[in-house]
Amino acid sequence: MNIGFDLDKIFINYPPFMPDIIIDKLYKKKDNGILIYRIPNKPEQFIRKMSHFTWLRPPIKKNVNFLKSISKKKNKLYLISSRFGFLEKQTQKITKKHGLDEIFDEMFFNFKNDQPHLFKNAVIKKLKLDMYIDDDLSLLKHVANENKKTKFFWLTNSKENKSKTKNIITISDLSQIFSE
Repeated sequence: MNIGFDLDKIFINYPPFMPDIIIDKLYKKKDNGILIYRIPNKPEQFIRKMSHFTWLRPPIKKNVNFLKSISKKKNKLYLISSRFGFLEKQTQKITKKHGLDEIFDEMFFNFKNDQPHLFKNAVIKKLKLDMYIDDDLSLLKHVANENKKTKFFWLTNSKENKSKTKNIITISDLSQIFSE
């Protein structure tokens, strides 16, 4: 089975002192209902780089352990992260420190700064994924609409099922991808 995963909030946590809403505001905006991401300006990039020291980005151990357990089976595992190029050095350090580079069959990063939803959509199509897991519901809605044969999972702590899209399933634990 070909399975793709996002990085942040799936395997790597946000810094403990930085609320999700701040990070989201540094990247995403809605413009007339169209999903648009932006590259942060220089001061914002500085803040983002400071928040990406490896000691500020702990692994989500439960999810990393689950990933290790399914990597031993007949699965092809892919990391697909839309992190922009200004975080390339920090991203490589984080994935190496937490051993993710040893688990995934291949890792794809958006270091050329494409729109994240377009970048991920292209990779999902290229790999012909059976499943893809992400924490960004807006992005998932876009890629789910473009990839009808792929089963998408929205990993969230939210109690309500906001996805309301046929091929997006809301989960609160990564292990639920095989129970759906």
